[in-house]
Amino acid sequence: MVDIPAAIPDVDMLVGLEPEELGAKLLFLFREDDKHQFHVSNLIDSLRKPSPSGQQVYPKERVGDVEQALIEAWAWLEAQGLLVPASGTNGQNGWCRLSRRAQRFENEAEFANYAVARLLPKELLHKSIAVSVWQAFMRGEFDMAVFRAMKAVEVSVRDAAGLPANLVGVSLMRKAFDKENGPLTDKSMEDAEREARAHLFAGAIGSYKNPQSHRDVNLENPQEATEIILLANHLLRIVESRSTDGAEP
Repeated sequence: MVDIPAAIPDVDMLVGLEPEELGAKLLFLFREDDKHQFHVSNLIDSLRKPSPSGQQVYPKERVGDVEQALIEAWAWLEAQGLLVPASGTNGQNGWCRLSRRAQRFENEAEFANYAVARLLPKELLHKSIAVSVWQAFMRGEFDMAVFRAMKAVEVSVRDAAGLPANLVGVSLMRKAFDKENGPLTDKSMEDAEREARAHLFAGAIGSYKNPQSHRDVNLENPQEATEIILLANHLLRIVESRSTDGAEP
């Protein structure tokens, strides 16, 4: 039997957890339980029974809040494909079991990385990186995902600007967005803004693409990788806009 009060004795802490945070707690409690099937109603009913560990149950006036938090966490687990209908039940009566993905998580830290990875929706990504970058990211290859995203920026800039293949990296960005005669510069912008845009592209490529090209960066933080990929995504949108508009506004 899953012992919620023993795992999270502080009712305020439990109610304050986001669905994905409480979902992680539930997932590992389910893994420790000797049962293979779980039901949300049984989980809720357990709140009104003595805790197997002897832990004091939650105050009666807070049980409703706890129920709501658990139901939301359960729904999140189902939405992520981590709780699936139990085999042999045909999905009837609400009985669920942990999915194969859920069973592969070794600890809560690994699960937290997965939860952060879900913050990079594939549908938000530019078409040039929506497949290769997203797939690398979901496999946990964060350094490769970042490299591919910034490489896509480099290729996109070169193609849109019509510059030669031997012009790469920061030099390519400076040439393409030169504030006076860059093929992709926007002459409708103020002088300082045109220069800033050149710095933006050169800085992004110099900081996040070039190091990946020359050495193992070992980027392990999915949140940091998400931020860099979304930066690349924004740069790709700018290039696409300038390519559509042409060199002159």
